[in-house]
Amino acid sequence: MPMNAAPAISPNTLSRRGFLTIGSLGLGGLTLPQVLRADQASGTRSSHKSVILIYLVGGPPHQDMFDLKPNAPKEIAGPWKPIATNVNGIQISNGLPQLAKIMDKLVVVRSLVGNQADHDAIQVYNGHNPKKPTPAGGWPQFGSAVARLRGPVDPSVPPFVSVCYTCTHGPYNEPGPGFLGQGLAPFRAMGKTRDDMVLRGITVDRFADRKTLLKGFDDMRRDVDASGTMKGMDTFTEQAYGLLTSSRMADALDLSKESPKVLERYGTGDPKVFMDANGAPRVPQSLLMARRLIEAGARVVTLNYSKWDWHGGKNAEGRADNNIFLREEEDFPVFDKCVSALVEDLHQRGLDKDCTVVIMGEFGRTPKISAQVGRDHWPQVNCVLMAGGGMPTGQVIGATDRIAGEAASRPVTWGELFATLYRNLGIDPKCAVLSDLTGRPQYLVEDGADPLRELI
Repeated sequence: MPMNAAPAISPNTLSRRGFLTIGSLGLGGLTLPQVLRADQASGTRSSHKSVILIYLVGGPPHQDMFDLKPNAPKEIAGPWKPIATNVNGIQISNGLPQLAKIMDKLVVVRSLVGNQADHDAIQVYNGHNPKKPTPAGGWPQFGSAVARLRGPVDPSVPPFVSVCYTCTHGPYNEPGPGFLGQGLAPFRAMGKTRDDMVLRGITVDRFADRKTLLKGFDDMRRDVDASGTMKGMDTFTEQAYGLLTSSRMADALDLSKESPKVLERYGTGDPKVFMDANGAPRVPQSLLMARRLIEAGARVVTLNYSKWDWHGGKNAEGRADNNIFLREEEDFPVFDKCVSALVEDLHQRGLDKDCTVVIMGEFGRTPKISAQVGRDHWPQVNCVLMAGGGMPTGQVIGATDRIAGEAASRPVTWGELFATLYRNLGIDPKCAVLSDLTGRPQYLVEDGADPLRELI
């Protein structure tokens, strides 16, 4: 929720009105107390369903990860071999042994169709093909729509939080809240967009220190309490004060509060790696931060992970690398470790019934391997990994042909995929609508799609 345009002032000089204006967080001009009243009246805080959406920037190779074709010609099959998982009859790549051990907690969709053909993130973040007609202002991101429909779980935690790093290739970045307006943009916490966490002069570094943050408001709170003003406020106004003096968000973003064992289980990475290659960095600790934000009360957390457009680029050490399989050897073990850690962590903490994890890129990869570009862009079919959400896991949905080039059975649409995510949050995609800039109601998913029947 961008706030860095506001002039920096000291918290000690804030008036009650100014304080609550900051507390509005730009939510369509409403003050936070008004939002809290409406939230309680609608009953949307009765449960905390959530989604962690992980974008694999650039499009991962489905044939080398979750849809291997060992009997295809060598120039199609590649060097990876299928291995058995802990679910009878399901095989995935031998480059992902940890995920193979927890296949009973996963869902693989092998037949996602209708993918965009361009290198951008729009469809991943909002479920709509950018080549189709778009309402004025553009479609809102999934998280923005959820924030509008469901509001906050806890007044001290925004419902939609982004821990995405800013990519130098602009289309890889989140498209924004569309016709819902900037008040429903994600609360951003990473990369250059950490500036969005500036709260009238309080930077993220100061925000991360509860004592420093509270010190900026102590004098005003003392004055308010001494005058009896706080007692005269209604519950929602008092909650609005709590939002700006709570350390809950800062605590969620502070990974030092996790045990060394948990940090090691997820793994760590350098945020600077791959940033010069116009993708996202390979930072597995982002998945841990997402889990912490969900526990803190966020409904939707988005993150981008690594650079999967593997042709004509450089590897992590900066050397030229046209061989995608060298990059796969680098990326697969880190990905395997952090994703399996997240899924197991959610189960161990009892979050697997309420938190849905969805992992995907913008398209698949060409069946035939080229000496010049490796596996090129391939919108004909895509692959998705899912977990949690109370879904019946341990299954594969759909299948591709003998070279993983087309959906051979059970083609899955983006509308069905996002309808499933909305359903898992307790939102009926058939009934819920959002008003665009002209006041026209817009349904949430394309073509009136139903949730995936296999996951109900």
